[in-house]
Amino acid sequence: MDVRRQSQEEKASSRGQSDGHKKLKYISLSVLVVQNASLILSIRYVRTLPGDRFFATSAVVMAEILKVLTCLVLILLQKRGSVKETALLLYDAVVVQYRDTLKLAVPSLIYTLQNNLQYIAISNLPAATFQVTYQLKILTTALFSVLMLRKSLSRVQWFSLLLLFTGVAIVQVQQEKTKESSNMGGGGVEQNYGAGLVAVVISCLSSGFAGVYFEKILKGSSASVWVRNVQLGIFGTALGLLGLWWRDGAAVARQGFLFGYTGMVWCVVCNQALGGLLVAVVVKYADNILKGFATSFSIIVSTVLSVYLFGFHVDLLFSLGAGLVIGAVYMYSLPRAPGGPSPSSSTSTSTASSSSNSSSSALAAARTAGDAEMEAFLPKSAAKQKGS
Repeated sequence: MDVRRQSQEEKASSRGQSDGHKKLKYISLSVLVVQNASLILSIRYVRTLPGDRFFATSAVVMAEILKVLTCLVLILLQKRGSVKETALLLYDAVVVQYRDTLKLAVPSLIYTLQNNLQYIAISNLPAATFQVTYQLKILTTALFSVLMLRKSLSRVQWFSLLLLFTGVAIVQVQQEKTKESSNMGGGGVEQNYGAGLVAVVISCLSSGFAGVYFEKILKGSSASVWVRNVQLGIFGTALGLLGLWWRDGAAVARQGFLFGYTGMVWCVVCNQALGGLLVAVVVKYADNILKGFATSFSIIVSTVLSVYLFGFHVDLLFSLGAGLVIGAVYMYSLPRAPGGPSPSSSTSTSTASSSSNSSSSALAAARTAGDAEMEAFLPKSAAKQKGS
């Protein structure tokens, strides 16, 4: 009787863990889709509203500041509210190990540039077009992984990258035919499709290089993911302020750092700063298939909402290109066949599709180093499921 009862309890426990794991996956999917789609749509919305336009450079700086403050709070909670221990940890990580800190200057510079480029791209491209074109970051990350980390890709992944490039090219041909770029944006804001396209391509290249470079730095490192983001945020804030001074210095001095900020603009800044941190935690429970599906679904959501919010026109050519991109993203995330290259060879490339935010890409790449730190903020049941 005891053996039977124990067996029943084990089955019930296993069933409960399975149900909990499924729930976490569904929650992960929802969070990834909402974060992927909402950031792009909200930036597009606030950048095409009539009236005073906020400075994109100031929004990038503010997002970095919020990210640093959030990570500091999380580190403080890990240290059970001890300000002294938190200060000693940060002093050791940032000052004592200054060489390690300086290594993050390169990816931080690239991420700051990328965040500014995203504002330029989304301001000049339809949200759906940006969402599709921005998936080129998967291609650039894959290529940099092969070149810099000597990682191998399966034949299916190479084929999916070809489909991805073809799909993006078709979308660009469709946009050139419709000449939507020459139209005025919402609220009579003039747009430059060429500038937007150049910005998104450079952003994809920088995203691929920074993600792989960041992963290379993290190899063999046991640093906390939150400490890493404080280090990145310090450089990001400084470099962002430098970019603000160079591009909008005179205007900011005249009109103010927070000129044009509305409630919606603050939502965009918080989404950009905190959304990446949230995705970093969520990604732990999202396998590659789920992340690929989330990215594909977010493209559909962005396209549908763009039709209603911005009057975006979807024709057969755009549908074909977007369909190829969606299929390529999903195909790229499929598990490898037995006997193929090591699954770890797709680690950095899979992180490229986890978020449209560059910070979240970095965090996703860092999740291995920060698993223990993240588990401290997750429900005990979730941590047990991961451990089992």
